[in-house]
Amino acid sequence: MSIKRPLVALSVAAVVALAGCTSETDGQNPPSSPSAEASPEAGAGAPEPDLEDVPDVVAEVNGEDVERAEFVTAYEGQLQQAAMSQQTTGQEVDQDALKQQVAEQLVGNRLLTQAATEAGIEATDEDIETTLEGIAAQNGLQSADEVVAALGEQGISEDEVREDAAAQFQVNAYIEAEADIEEPSEDELREQYDTLVEQMGSQGGEGASQAEIPPFEDVRDQLAQQAVGEQQAAAVDGIVATLRDEGDVTIHL
Repeated sequence: MSIKRPLVALSVAAVVALAGCTSETDGQNPPSSPSAEASPEAGAGAPEPDLEDVPDVVAEVNGEDVERAEFVTAYEGQLQQAAMSQQTTGQEVDQDALKQQVAEQLVGNRLLTQAATEAGIEATDEDIETTLEGIAAQNGLQSADEVVAALGEQGISEDEVREDAAAQFQVNAYIEAEADIEEPSEDELREQYDTLVEQMGSQGGEGASQAEIPPFEDVRDQLAQQAVGEQQAAAVDGIVATLRDEGDVTIHL
């Protein structure tokens, strides 16, 4: 089984999977949190990664380097996903644009990790284990050990996995402290549901069956998660933008 390494190849919003409230809420992927990655067969049609112009140091973030190896790991995962989307849309993957996107994602991740560290947020062994268990649940695995084993098959050591999980916890805790997230009201959820019903009806045409639209009670929790996830994504975008404005960031692509 192939799963994503925590904090690698994730959009900033995907990083923010606060207290399990969202499951890949950003639409780009976060954050989440890591979700099941495509199987090798699914990505068989992916183009060859064009990495010739990638420098040894892809970006500098407040004096810390984002190195080529980290970028390549992230980029190859994103390229596989883009190729899968290409099969659906028929659009050719723009590798230059994708490189910039991945670089920006890694810069955002690094800014958040740095801010969490500066805020004094540290992950205990228990925090790391809980984070890995959350990743396991999202990927249909049974335990943190299975996550370590699955990522080990991808050449990632247990120490690296646990370091990434610690960083994941730091970022989640930092965003949770900084973001002003409100649970949606029942009226807001009802309005969201009515909009969804209207959209489904227009897509299905006059012959669309009401039986295809689940009742509000069946999708209420999912709608609430979506609403919270949208708030989280917007909050993370704002926080990263502020950190970047106040920091020293250079991308060398």
